[in-house]
Amino acid sequence: QVQLVESGGGLVQTGGSLRLSCAASQSIVSNYIMAWYRQAPGKQRDMVASITVGGSTNYADSVKGRFTISRDRARNTVFLQMNNLKPDDTAVYNCNTAPVSRIWGNGTLVTVSS
Repeated sequence: QVQLVESGGGLVQTGGSLRLSCAASQSIVSNYIMAWYRQAPGKQRDMVASITVGGSTNYADSVKGRFTISRDRARNTVFLQMNNLKPDDTAVYNCNTAPVSRIWGNGTLVTVSS
């Protein structure tokens, strides 16, 4: 069964940067559209970035120009480089396929202080 393990979150000040990683137990990273999602307290989970098998990327308007999604096929890992972080970026971040599968990791918490 596929497992997804997110890491790299933490507490950062406004304007800071973090790099999230998502390690997959199988080669889904090479064969599926992969995406990062986030869920802030009391809000629905939203997609923030996606990357296709061919490498095309797409971003939510709120993170365009600040976040970059990338992929390492050999390591079955997806990354999310987050720059110029804002308090509104505070959330639990998960990776998954797009559309989502029923397999979710524990996520990684990102907290941006003002």
